[in-house]
Amino acid sequence: MGQGQQETPATSLARAVSEEIGASLAAVDAELARRYPGEPGTRQPVHTVYVPGDAFAADTIRSWGDRALAALDEHAPDAACFAAVLGLDDALAGPVYDRVRAKLEREPVEELRVDFEDGYGPRPDAEEDQAAARAARLIAGAYENGTAAPYMGIRIKCLEAAVRERAVRTLDIFLTGLMAAGGLPRGLVLTLPKVTYAEQVSAMVRLLEAFEEAWGLTPGRLGFEIQIETSQAILAADGTATIARMIRAAEGRATALHYGTFDYSACLGVSAAYQASDHPAADHAKAVMQVAAAGTGVRVSDGSTNVLPVGPAEQVHAAWRLHYGLTRRALARAYHQGWDMHPGHLPTRYAAVFAFYREGFAQAAARLARYADRAGGDLGDLGGSGEITDEPATAKALGGYLLRGLDCGALDPDEVHRLTGLTRPDLEHFAAPRRADLTVTPQGVFRK
Repeated sequence: MGQGQQETPATSLARAVSEEIGASLAAVDAELARRYPGEPGTRQPVHTVYVPGDAFAADTIRSWGDRALAALDEHAPDAACFAAVLGLDDALAGPVYDRVRAKLEREPVEELRVDFEDGYGPRPDAEEDQAAARAARLIAGAYENGTAAPYMGIRIKCLEAAVRERAVRTLDIFLTGLMAAGGLPRGLVLTLPKVTYAEQVSAMVRLLEAFEEAWGLTPGRLGFEIQIETSQAILAADGTATIARMIRAAEGRATALHYGTFDYSACLGVSAAYQASDHPAADHAKAVMQVAAAGTGVRVSDGSTNVLPVGPAEQVHAAWRLHYGLTRRALARAYHQGWDMHPGHLPTRYAAVFAFYREGFAQAAARLARYADRAGGDLGDLGGSGEITDEPATAKALGGYLLRGLDCGALDPDEVHRLTGLTRPDLEHFAAPRRADLTVTPQGVFRK
């Protein structure tokens, strides 16, 4: 054997064995690809703002931003005051405060849902008909004139018998209004509340299919969120996990699972004083949601707090500290989205989000840069170095972390590139590798 030549290692198995194994797992390979496509690679909003159908107006988003800025002016007029209230590190105080104010001026709401369920309540049919049509006109107009939030839509009533017909009619009026106004906006989001059985999800799928057929839309264009507000949604009567069934029943249309703090707590008999997103019952429900959704492309959203930052400064500061702490706790548990019920929650929502990404930015950027360097410029050959040896799964988490920071405004593209040497497409490669046979939309991931 000549110098530099290597002997081929000996094997014992015939090629037919490998082929047999591949054939036996072909169905599993297809099932994995279909049911677990991974992260969709689209932006996930950091919150959802719910506004009752009768209160929603053309200036709602700007009004929320202005009221949030006024709350800062009154109760935390500078970075030092805000940092003292929330316990922010001195190094973060200025950057976080400045970014919060800039966010409230530029994009105060990332996702808005016009509510026709609990926040709206039972109304005469004619009144809800007009409110649904009005919501469609206002949302279409907002997207047309550039004042829309990145994501907007409605929450209909549930599909239980007592309100089913009303839910279907409201959905129909709203979607028909959007089509009449020029078509479905890219950031459209629909929410189905109080889901208990997978069959209710299947019914929602059929409704959306029927609407798509009526208008000649691409199949799968309409997706929806499933709101988890009942114990039966977590554990079925036969002892199985209901949420996994719901995701399957959605046939690729489910975009998110939203935890309903107060309905779910009440369902379990939790006293009103203890109904909160950090209650053990809430932690259990969200953990089940998270595991069921992992890898499916369905996101998980935390609930809300009903402690409003209103009244004298001491009361506002206490509510801010509570909301800030709950939001930071959720982020640490990988719940990247939650509900906000009042304009006064916006300063602490963004403060918590920005602090979360900025305090870990330098370390995350350094780790991902070292990891990419080990690849020698080839992002398909990954490794780790330094004090922490990272694996591909960690690189995925680091890429996702930086992308989320960029999307919400906590981080700037220039500073991310400066510390990592990576472009946004590079970060997307790490965070959510795209598959050629899937198409990604704001409503979800669909097979081509």
